[in-house]
Amino acid sequence: MKSTSKKINPAIIFIIRFLLLFGTFYGFYLLYLGVVSPGGYYNSYLDKHFNFINDFRTLLIGISSGVLNLLGYQTKTSAEQMLVVGHNIVHIGYDCLGIAVMCFFAAFVIAYPATLRTRLIFGIAGILCIQLLNIIRIVLLSLYWKHNHAFISDHHTIFNIVVYLLIGISIYFYIRLQDKQPLHAAN
Repeated sequence: MKSTSKKINPAIIFIIRFLLLFGTFYGFYLLYLGVVSPGGYYNSYLDKHFNFINDFRTLLIGISSGVLNLLGYQTKTSAEQMLVVGHNIVHIGYDCLGIAVMCFFAAFVIAYPATLRTRLIFGIAGILCIQLLNIIRIVLLSLYWKHNHAFISDHHTIFNIVVYLLIGISIYFYIRLQDKQPLHAAN
């Protein structure tokens, strides 16, 4: 008797896995952001003791400030802002953290079939590169950005376009590398 069951296309499995992972990662971020932000379902204990989102923002501000200090600029920082004396003040909002981009990238890396070692190396390197670009953006904005309504000055959109293009290029080479690996090596 012949089996009538069809195998599901691996591309469909990847797409479903990717969408579920991205939805889970980004959904968790949005949910947690809602819990640690005053109003709605606010939880002061989580906000005070486990607010990894604000901790991440503090880390980005601290690293950006450190880079500027190494370059000879004087900075003053607060929980949400960085001032470069004689230049600009930059407000680091939640949309400046690159969380959505990192969720997208992590979901792709986990969903695409590869060895655990390859996933870890590519995933960690990619997340670090995304944040390196984010730090460079914050440094450049603090030194050179002038808000001008006459020109396109939406640095978030420009940053996202650049990062997604770079992610697309890196994913292209990642896929090509994985396609050269034996099929049984992918987990």
